[in-house]
Amino acid sequence: MSIQAQTAVVDVRPIERVGHRLRVLAEARPRRRPRLVFGIVAVAGAVAIGGIQMGLSILTTQGAYEVRELTSQQRSMTWEKQILQEEIAGLSSPQFLAANAAALGLVAGGAPNYLQLSDGKTLGSGAGASDRSSIEALKRAAVGNALVSGVPLVTDPEASIASGVSVDEQLLLNTPTPPAITDGLPTPTTH
Repeated sequence: MSIQAQTAVVDVRPIERVGHRLRVLAEARPRRRPRLVFGIVAVAGAVAIGGIQMGLSILTTQGAYEVRELTSQQRSMTWEKQILQEEIAGLSSPQFLAANAAALGLVAGGAPNYLQLSDGKTLGSGAGASDRSSIEALKRAAVGNALVSGVPLVTDPEASIASGVSVDEQLLLNTPTPPAITDGLPTPTTH
């Protein structure tokens, strides 16, 4: 088989269109001016975008101030909570509870007694508590407690733990005074 070149004949007749025909105009049509509405919409859109950005900026700044204020309030509330916890610790201390119990007339017995549940017998000396307590809680405690110094007792608002002395007198008693200087400044003796 041989390949032969095929030639195609192209029909070059004008295509007739039904309907519109192109024609030459004597003058160009005048250009349409942009409408005023489009300009107003464009300017209004730009102003709206700028206004929204300023509003968001103001809200963000206001939020930062509120966060700072709330952080400050949280810090002060934390300090107040710590102060209240220290006051509760002082008021629940054994020294303060014993002093209030003694002020109310309770006495601590010397020897403990126990009740045996199986047969109901009392173990121990069996002697009742005397009128005098074995613990003198109203006098100065062996271990001082700064959390309850100056806190009034339940029965007497003018007295505190330091042996029934009023709060004002106790503050005067607890104020340390420097040693009296009679012969100049004290100096250590050296060899």
